[in-house]
Amino acid sequence: MTNSSDTRSPSDSLGLVLDEHLRWIGQWHRAVFFRGGQGGERVSAPVSFAAWCVAVNADDLAHQPAVEKLVTLHEQMHRKAKLLLLKAAGGESPSEADYEGVIARFEEFVLHLRRVERAFGAAASGLDPLTGLRTRRGMQEALEREHNRFRRNGPAFCIAICDIDRFKGINDTFGHDIGDRVLAAAAAAISRGIRSFDEAFRMGGEEFLICLKETGLAEGFRVIERLRGELARTPVTLPDGRRIAVTASFGLVEAGEDLPVEEMVVCADRALYQAKNSGRNRVVRYGVDQPEVAAGRSALPNRR
Repeated sequence: MTNSSDTRSPSDSLGLVLDEHLRWIGQWHRAVFFRGGQGGERVSAPVSFAAWCVAVNADDLAHQPAVEKLVTLHEQMHRKAKLLLLKAAGGESPSEADYEGVIARFEEFVLHLRRVERAFGAAASGLDPLTGLRTRRGMQEALEREHNRFRRNGPAFCIAICDIDRFKGINDTFGHDIGDRVLAAAAAAISRGIRSFDEAFRMGGEEFLICLKETGLAEGFRVIERLRGELARTPVTLPDGRRIAVTASFGLVEAGEDLPVEEMVVCADRALYQAKNSGRNRVVRYGVDQPEVAAGRSALPNRR
């Protein structure tokens, strides 16, 4: 017989993990302070978290930094809690410092669990929790819908793929928290730079896709070029007051009757490669702009 909880998504399962840990902390208190550590094995490790980890592994999410941190906090919390149970079983009263060590880990675990739960919930809804843009989930359907409209009655539309220049260097130099600030700032600039009925998606990493509806290539180029300039003119301010200059490269393509959505994305990606290899911080129109290799650089694609 299959347990119904086996079909829960990682997002849904976090609610069960939280409920079980709230019950566990009460049982742990009673075992440590009133029962001489008796019943310690029964309350030392709620099983729902182990089941959640299995679900996360199945969804290839185990190596996400937020998930790794939650696992680490869980291990630290239960290790400290088990030590106090063993002390109580040996007749030793826990010190205030030992007790506070467990409670501090418990509170941090619950706080981080709630953050992960919100992030997973946002991801399940098709929204990227960092940038607020839509994710790849639903992107293909949205592009197909626009392409079908275009084939029925026109007018044309454009898609652009945006990649933040030298983003790996930003992460390596300033850390991933600052990298996240840069991604959020880029997403905000994209949202400001397009019309309310256009659509923007975070494709993953530092890449974004923009769908400009009812827009030909000439107008699309003006929109994306204006967006590129705004990004270049708006440095990201760090907590210590320093500012990071951020630029991005864009590949732009216009819809065609014989150009399926999948091929449009491939063409925009090729134009993006060309923009990177031409010196970055520019917009390249697929099929219009000629390849231009930056001085002293290889003609091989470089996405950094």
